[in-house]
Amino acid sequence: MNLSLNGKTSVVCGSTQGIGKATALELAELGSNVVLVARNESKLKAVLAELSTNENQEHSYIVADFSQPDSLKKLLDQWISDGGNCHILVNNTGGPKGGPIKDAEVVEFYDAFTQHLICNHILVQALYPLMKANGYGRIINVISTSVKQPLPNLGVSNTIRAAVANWSKTLSVELAPFNITVNNVLPGATNTVRLQAIAEAKSEKTNESVDTIFAEMAAESPMGRIAEPEETASVIAFLASPAASYVNGINVPVDGGRTKSL
Repeated sequence: MNLSLNGKTSVVCGSTQGIGKATALELAELGSNVVLVARNESKLKAVLAELSTNENQEHSYIVADFSQPDSLKKLLDQWISDGGNCHILVNNTGGPKGGPIKDAEVVEFYDAFTQHLICNHILVQALYPLMKANGYGRIINVISTSVKQPLPNLGVSNTIRAAVANWSKTLSVELAPFNITVNNVLPGATNTVRLQAIAEAKSEKTNESVDTIFAEMAAESPMGRIAEPEETASVIAFLASPAASYVNGINVPVDGGRTKSL
């Protein structure tokens, strides 16, 4: 199986923590040049120092705030003008805050739509011509199992993630003739800062301990535990590789079997 990413360049969003960071580390380990994208430059520099590097690899980063899509577009245009290249794009952005959908403010939908779908679209529009020219493209969107089975108290996230899934499916058909695949990875409960925040918010409302809430989350999976970010990163790395050349337009849950639908 050909998993080598030697000579490829991967743009990984949200890459200073959690699944994004684990993905950047995994892609670098497989030989890819990695371009980290996040808003905190000090954290970007710290992750950059952790990336595996051989004599043929060059890693870099872009400081970008996804709440400012116009700024993101300008940054990408400049990066490409300066010689930036891309074979692999990992769209990954922290989810909207939790809560029942009936209580969500309208601005929460606007903000989430901007940070997830609009910024994903800006990235694809900027980078797919590079993939087309390279004759190799992989776009992997990290969304959520909520696109198959909506999750309680994540109303805005459930809504926006579903929009991203349909956008992605449409893209997968349009870009396939250029040897560009588009797939979604759907993490379940994963040991990340976001999951910790969700557990803490629930703890404040229910007076349950955070440890108890984590145990309840783990019990929802047939495997009896939550995932580590590296487990999702491995799936992303496979989809980014030459081995996944005919895998296109699918949603891949990484949830230990928690999702009940097929």
